[in-house]
Amino acid sequence: MSSCSGEFMLTPHRPAALATRGLCKRFDRPAVDFLDLTIHGGEFYALVGPNGAGKTTTLRMVTGLLRPDSGSIAIDGIDALADPVAAKQITAWLSDEPMIYDKLTPYEYLEFVAGLWRIDAAAAEPLARELLDWLGLAPHAHERCEGFSRGMRQKVALAGALVHDPKLIILDEPLTGLDAGSARQVKNVLKERVRAGGTVIMTTHILEVAERMADRIGVIAHGRLIAEGTLDELRARSGQTALEDAFLALVAEPVEAA
Repeated sequence: MSSCSGEFMLTPHRPAALATRGLCKRFDRPAVDFLDLTIHGGEFYALVGPNGAGKTTTLRMVTGLLRPDSGSIAIDGIDALADPVAAKQITAWLSDEPMIYDKLTPYEYLEFVAGLWRIDAAAAEPLARELLDWLGLAPHAHERCEGFSRGMRQKVALAGALVHDPKLIILDEPLTGLDAGSARQVKNVLKERVRAGGTVIMTTHILEVAERMADRIGVIAHGRLIAEGTLDELRARSGQTALEDAFLALVAEPVEAA
């Protein structure tokens, strides 16, 4: 595969919440192929695409779980490849499969995660209680997680991801398997984080969620960003009114052009 290279075109006073340049990752084929992505601070950004499009691989590289073959990643102006610790300190990652400690209660889990981030216990305690209350977990704060449903486990994992007050929140299919009530609580918390100035990047197969929540939507296929914009902009480009129709039309474009 050809090597990738890229320079960050970020102003020093207002760096992008996330900027990738020429980002590449190959397995048996290119999974992410020269991906340039810029997401602004205080933005709710949805990344959508068919299975195997490169969405999760992209997010795993951004969060430091995968090393890119080449290219560059900046998080709030920090070079995430040169200084991964600093980048991770302002980033939260929530995978589609919640990973928590079953023998801990939600409150104990948040205490544990706060300790990993070296957050003072006096500061962590009210934040933990606030997160548990926001997510409807307060009545279960002292029950062991081992008996929790998937939805409750996902909410505990989200609370853990937010306990260090990250600037950038990255979520991979966060609403998968959640009932309507749990999904609403998660969406409300994410919206509140954006209102407070945070940035959320989310992959989703639920196009209605992208339509209702995202400021901008990026459409990825074959490891490349093939379209990006507000819902109205994507509709105008595709000539379709419904997001689902616009998505299908946009994803088909590279195939038809090939």
